[in-house]
Amino acid sequence: MPSRPAGRTARPGLPRTLCFDIGGSGLKASVLSSHGELLHQPVRVPTPYPLPPEQLISTLAGLASGLPAYQRVSAGFPGMVRAGRVLSAPHFISPSGPEGVPSAELQSAWAGFNLQEALEAALGRPCRVANDADVQGAALVKGEGLELVVTLGTGVGTALFWQGKLAPHLELAQHPLGKKGQTYNEVLGNDARRKVGNKKWNARVAKAIEVLRGLVFFDHCYIGGGNSSRVKAQLPPDVTLADNSAGILGGVRLWERA
Repeated sequence: MPSRPAGRTARPGLPRTLCFDIGGSGLKASVLSSHGELLHQPVRVPTPYPLPPEQLISTLAGLASGLPAYQRVSAGFPGMVRAGRVLSAPHFISPSGPEGVPSAELQSAWAGFNLQEALEAALGRPCRVANDADVQGAALVKGEGLELVVTLGTGVGTALFWQGKLAPHLELAQHPLGKKGQTYNEVLGNDARRKVGNKKWNARVAKAIEVLRGLVFFDHCYIGGGNSSRVKAQLPPDVTLADNSAGILGGVRLWERA
């Protein structure tokens, strides 16, 4: 076996990835090795409101300042993202946060905002940004057939993977689900859960899974997000509850699956 040149040491686990999990109630960050190992316990701050893009960038940069060195960045964002550009930011267009009244100023600020480019400029590292459910799904799927990921938190997120490859994102959360034309967000979001109680909310979750089965014919479905721990409904064998840590862990896999 050839010897290593003098003065050089192995640097396992590179590149390291700074991973952001952007949520309606909290912002989380950590640094992971290339193997997906946490190199620092995730740090979290409550999501501040109002939240124009510049405020989000400065808050995320502050979270990163105390973390280990990294070579690249990933971020999961709760809205429609295409090529790093925000097409919708439903949680952030109201000064008071989710469920608040949108303001024209915040709607204009977020429309088309290039979050990926802004993070690269602020942090000086290459970056990838995707919908938060897409990022969580990157950590969960097995690469077998059509896999659906549903995240339950402030709102509802969905992601589809075919043979391990991320499919174009669909904002199913904005699709009607309830009898009165209510969307997935309005029926299954955290505000709805608080209003109707966990028992009725769980019944809604079970019904939604069957609706989604008929829509996409998934081979397997994963349920993640902050409210996945509240799911107590009897789940079929092809539906699995996932740990919410996937929002951070998926940041590494996003570079592989995108």
